Amino acid sequence: MSKLERLLNLTAALLETRRPLTAEDIRARIPGYPEREESFRRTFERDKDDLREMGIPIELVETLDHEVPVVGYRIPADQYYLADPGLEADELAALQIAAVSVRMGDLDQDLDLDAVRKIGGREVTHAAVELAALPRPEHLDVLFDAVTARRVAEFVYSGVPREVEPYRLDFHKGRWYVTGLDRGRAASRRFRLDRIEGSLRVGPPHAFDRPDHVAGARVEPWELGEGEPVVARLLVDAAHVPMARQQLPDHTPWELRPDGSAVGTIKVNNPAGFRSFVLQFLHHAEVLDPPELRDDMRRWLEAVVARG
Repeated sequence: MSKLERLLNLTAALLETRRPLTAEDIRARIPGYPEREESFRRTFERDKDDLREMGIPIELVETLDHEVPVVGYRIPADQYYLADPGLEADELAALQIAAVSVRMGDLDQDLDLDAVRKIGGREVTHAAVELAALPRPEHLDVLFDAVTARRVAEFVYSGVPREVEPYRLDFHKGRWYVTGLDRGRAASRRFRLDRIEGSLRVGPPHAFDRPDHVAGARVEPWELGEGEPVVARLLVDAAHVPMARQQLPDHTPWELRPDGSAVGTIKVNNPAGFRSFVLQFLHHAEVLDPPELRDDMRRWLEAVVARG
């Protein structure tokens, strides 16, 4: 089990428990911890530090369920969950579609659905719609931990040993990238995870300070594919044109219409990614052409309606 999965399980257990969990409770319930007592304690302490680093509050509470009072742990729900954002029905529907449209590797696919249900979404399963599964390369989990805990990563890239302060991870055009300070060059660099050669080592936590802002790879899901792109024309209602302009690249050509609506021209390599982008506008956007993308959208919507 990867550390990322263990942290997700630990968060869920501390959040849903009716009573504070002791360290022994956690050791028995959460898979992935070492068997030896000393190793478990060290790993558990690191996990707590990592969760707090991510802004997840862990509360220490004295529990009286034992003969001698002991300290237990829990995550207060009122400090963890966001307040009701007051979404309208159509906004919640768009969020729900997004939540079930993408998953990553073999991680728990129900985590995002739980979040949607807690703010009012109806019961739905991933099987109800097609999924776009993001790849999970070999070093992703280790670098996720390195970014979160601010650990220096050492690896070979293009035949050259690198010592990098990893600042952020991005998924762009079907590939994962890590951006950070290459200490050997004293400059910010971006590295593609599937081009890292051999093993990857990380150092102790809190080894560097992360800048306030780090530019990453821009994620455009309709470009995540191979081969020649098709040129799509998307009609957007007047009230939603500003949002569409903000999300599409600055160089996107636009044809303005007298009623304030506009037609954007978009190069599409990935029809599923393009469909997900269009769906956020609900009935306020229409695929004009090419016919194959328009038909793809129609068939997908008809399938969703048929499944109820």
